[in-house]
Amino acid sequence: MRARLTTTLFLRIAAVLTVLYALGHSSGYPWTPALGPDEAAMIQQMQTLRFEAEGASRTYWDFYVGFGVIISAMMITLGVVLWQLGALARQDTTRVRPIAATIALSFVINAVLSQLYFFALPTMFAVAIVVTTVAAIALAGRTAS
Repeated sequence: MRARLTTTLFLRIAAVLTVLYALGHSSGYPWTPALGPDEAAMIQQMQTLRFEAEGASRTYWDFYVGFGVIISAMMITLGVVLWQLGALARQDTTRVRPIAATIALSFVINAVLSQLYFFALPTMFAVAIVVTTVAAIALAGRTAS
C-alpha cells in the first residue's frame, strides 16, 4: 500500500521532527562545551556571580539554564501544535496555512540563528522542519483550490 502525501502527513512529520529537536536540545543539558580549566573557571563565575534582576537575586547560570529549559519546553509545545494542525488539516486546510506558515517562518529564523551561533545539527533539524511544513502548506493550497 502506497502512502498518500497529505498536508496532515507533512505536519505530523514536522511535529515529530520538532519534538526530536527538542529532545536533542534537552539532552545537551547543561549546554556547555567540554570542561577544560578555562571553561570550568568561566562556568564557576557564571554560577557564583549574583546580581539583582527585577527584584530577584540571580546568576548568569540561572539565566543560561532557565532559557535552555524554556527553549526545550517551547519546542515541545510547537511539536504538539504541529500535530494538532495535522488533525485540523483533515477538516479545513485553508485555516491551517497561515498558522503553518508562521511556524515555518519561525524555523527559518531558527535555522539562520543556529547556523550563526551553534552548529550543523540544530540547523539541519530546523531546515527539515521548514521543508516539511512548507510541503504541508503547498499541499494545503492544492486541496483548498
